[in-house]
Amino acid sequence: MSILAQHKYPLSSRHHVRTCRIPSLPTRLYCATTTTTTTTTTITTTTTEPRSSPDRLVIERPILNDPALASTWSHRAWVASGCTTVLISLAKATTGAAESHMWLEPILAGVVGYILADLGSGVYHWGIDNYGSASTPLFGTQIEAFQGHHKWPWTITRRHFANNLHALARAVTFTVLPLDLVFNDPIFHGFVAVCSGCIMFSQQFHAWAHTTKSRLPPLVVALQDAGLLVSRSQHAAHHRPPYDNNYCIVSGVWNEFLDKQKAFEALEMVLFFKLGVRPRSWSDPNSDWIEETQTPQITAH
Repeated sequence: MSILAQHKYPLSSRHHVRTCRIPSLPTRLYCATTTTTTTTTTITTTTTEPRSSPDRLVIERPILNDPALASTWSHRAWVASGCTTVLISLAKATTGAAESHMWLEPILAGVVGYILADLGSGVYHWGIDNYGSASTPLFGTQIEAFQGHHKWPWTITRRHFANNLHALARAVTFTVLPLDLVFNDPIFHGFVAVCSGCIMFSQQFHAWAHTTKSRLPPLVVALQDAGLLVSRSQHAAHHRPPYDNNYCIVSGVWNEFLDKQKAFEALEMVLFFKLGVRPRSWSDPNSDWIEETQTPQITAH
């Protein structure tokens, strides 16, 4: 109609007859619009496809109530076997001390085991955080899990007890069981029982360090405040840039000393000059290290 309105001559009957064909114009315009819409939709679909890189450790975004966080009967069996071997060692230490009337030495050995368990947890945590990948033999699954933990720390608070401990419980079982069968010395077992028990439960201490105070049992809060278990405030420093400190997760008693002495930095330099391997802590943290504070809303069914 705009074409007709701009005509400089009066409309005649001839013109009116020709205007009967004009309604076909909107039909053509409609077809062109449809084509444009189809093209735009195709572009949008293409740009939203996920991207991946073979050089990066791909960590899937966790979901709430993920079945992978639940305990299985296999997990429970390994935790049960780990606890059994630790209790056998503790029983040997106790009965041996009672029979020999020698209590001080096994107790002191237990204290040493407790202190060294914290150091061991720090060394292991440092190694897992800085070296290897998901394809590393034996440790690949744990390396991937620790990297995911840096991005989504809240997942450890939702992981079931046996699910969280079964890997360490399996290692404790294979290590401590032969010692239970071969040795009977109460001092030796005082050390082994406490050290292996703290190592096995270190992941639970770690989970408590990520749990809000209101959700923790009063005894756990008291132990954290007394410095006997790694505290929430101390471990929180590990999850802030540059992510290269406070690695110990049993009591955390070694953290200040190791960080001030730059012990892990010295180890990193040795490995770099001897093997040419760079730790991840030397690089700027990428998006896989930076914590996502927003909890995913998707739930598993």
